[in-house]
Amino acid sequence: MKLVYAFDAYCGWSHGFSGTLSEIVSRHPEIPVEVVSGGLFTGSRRVPISQFGYVQGANAQIAELTGAEFGGAYEDLIADGSFVMDSEVAAHGVAALREAAPARAAELAIALQRAFYVDGLSLSDPATYRKVAETAGLDADAVVAAFEGPGARDAAGVDFHRAASLGVTGFPTLLAVDGDRVTDLARGHATADEVDQRLATLRTP
Repeated sequence: MKLVYAFDAYCGWSHGFSGTLSEIVSRHPEIPVEVVSGGLFTGSRRVPISQFGYVQGANAQIAELTGAEFGGAYEDLIADGSFVMDSEVAAHGVAALREAAPARAAELAIALQRAFYVDGLSLSDPATYRKVAETAGLDADAVVAAFEGPGARDAAGVDFHRAASLGVTGFPTLLAVDGDRVTDLARGHATADEVDQRLATLRTP
């Protein structure tokens, strides 16, 4: 069995799920985690953030429910309103980080969301991936090269298809996958204890 975490790097609810994901990974080091990017802001949804009028209200709700932090630099982006979230390019970055350290994919996804939601860094900027890689002790040059290369673009497309094939319709979604059996562990929000309870039912003979 493995866990599949389908998220979008520009999804506030995914950022809010970071604490739960981190705790589950810590509790279950024996279960591999596959991280899959979604395509929340692609195509016609790649517009200035000011066009999403619900963002500040949603963030307040996420912070209250999950304790997630939204930093001042990120709040400045919201206030300015001109920033464009591009989930496809962010998925390139997720793929580049994942390639550098597959076993740390969940940790790196969390770090990438923190770079945006706390530090206000663009997930379209190679410098962001350099910073995340350096902080994680990875080869930053290799990560940036992968981010800018064709392989990351291909991997993003594979991720979007993978999420759709698993029936993911929103982010975040945490699944347990065992052969052909796919079980929902969380959609949107859940505590680590709630996820653990669902995991336990899968392990009961």
